[in-house]
Formats: sequence, C-alpha cells, structure tokens
Amino acid sequence: MSGTVVVGLDVGGTSTRALAVTLDGERLGTGRAGGGNPTSHGATRAAGELRIALGQALAGVDPARVRAGAIGLAGAGRLLADPAGRAAFDDAWRAAGLRCPYAVYGDALVAYASGTASPAGTVLVAGTGAIAAQVRELRLDRVADGHGWLLGDTGSGFWLGHQAVRRLLAALDAGTDPDNLGRLVLAELAGSAEVATRPRDTVDALIQTVTRRPPVELARLAPLVVDAAIAGDPTGTALIAEAGAHLAATASRIRPAGDATPLVLGGGLLTGDTPLATVV
Repeated sequence: MSGTVVVGLDVGGTSTRALAVTLDGERLGTGRAGGGNPTSHGATRAAGELRIALGQALAGVDPARVRAGAIGLAGAGRLLADPAGRAAFDDAWRAAGLRCPYAVYGDALVAYASGTASPAGTVLVAGTGAIAAQVRELRLDRVADGHGWLLGDTGSGFWLGHQAVRRLLAALDAGTDPDNLGRLVLAELAGSAEVATRPRDTVDALIQTVTRRPPVELARLAPLVVDAAIAGDPTGTALIAEAGAHLAATASRIRPAGDATPLVLGGGLLTGDTPLATVV
C-alpha cells in the first residue's frame, strides 16, 4: 500500500481545488480551477472544472496508483439525486484517467472533519455560500441555511457582494456620491469609479453588467467589502457586522445554548484573518 494515492477535491462556487496525496501524507500534486458547484454553474461546466483541477493535481502521478477519491461539494445531495449531473462527474473522473471509486460529501461535513476529530459538534461555513450544521457520529444531523444564493446563504460571500451592489445602486438613486466601497465596486464592475453626469446611466450600466453574468459571481466582490471594512469604511464595516449577525443567527438555529462540543469555522471568510471571522 506504500504506493497508494488518494485524491480529494474541494468544490465551491468560485473555485475547485484538488489534492493528490499518499497514505503517508506526502503531497504529490495540487490543482485549481474555476467554480465547480453544479447548482450554481450547471453540471456540464462544473464537471469541466473538476477535470481541469484533477488534471493539474495528477500531472506527475500515475492515475493507476489512485485507489480512492473524496469530493466535498456544496449541495452534494442535489448532485447525488441528479442522474445527469452524477454522470457528468463520472465522465470527468474517467477522463482524468481514474478508475477507482469516489465518494461525494457535503462541504459542511468536510469542513468539520478538517477542524476536529470529535464525532459530535457544530460547523459554520461562510464562503461563496453559507451553512451551519450539527454533526452527530460524523454525520450531518440538523442543518440551517445552505439554501443557495436565491433563497438564503445570508452572511456569505455572495450576500456581501450582493449587498454591496445594492448599497451602491441606492446611493446613485439618491444622487449621492458613492463612498469608498461603492467606488471600489463601481470600478470592479464598470472599469471606472467615475459616475456619469446622469447617474441613472451608471445605474443602468451596472444592472446590465451584473445581469449578464452568473449571479454567483457577485461573491467575487466580497474581498472588496472585507478590505473596505479593514480600512474603516462605514459601509464595509456595517456589512461585515450584519453578515456576522446573520451567521450567528444561522448557527443558533441548530446549536443549543450552552453546547460545549466543538464549533468549527469553515470557508474562506471565516478561516482567514478576516474581520468577519473576528465578528463571529
């Protein structure tokens, strides 16, 4: 078994990451591609990103050495219940030269397992989306949010980006100059922080830019909100505080008061040194 390799993938709304590792923990290769969440991007595109990430991770590895794989995925249940989506992932797996089985797990359970070996506890994830879950015997028990960008994911990266754009549009509607965060968002979306002589022209251009893209891409604006909050921007600070309150409320739905089991934080907005992690 010394030559055995396993593959793990972290599939999110904005990126797909792959890792090939031996049973002794030696990292053999890594890969990174675009968002691979089939709920956000569709199964075909998601499977394509999966294949790219796998190809990079296995560039120097004989696929025959790989004996098992695990995929952590937001909305795993929806993929498993969709024959066409599962077939697309199966095809991407085989296209990478892999013939071993793989298992699909929800991203919340993967995040929990990465933070503690305790069989019971709670995980709170905030990345592109947001979800909280109670874990029992290393299985998800009660779950809160994780409803996707249209119906939930409050406090997530998508939520931050969406709210930042809404604040900017409100300022333009009111005829007030955008604040620092607003100008950062305007520059990112429109290519310039300048407001047209007729502000409504800028509003219309922003709406067209946003609606031409997949909605989940608003999550790419979250770092602007984080940076603005760090710089002391009032709107950025307020949005981070609101996001923190939403995430705390989500966790409280499934974590009893006084629960002494581990609470694991996951997702890019909560695992780094970010103001949102501090608030939560």
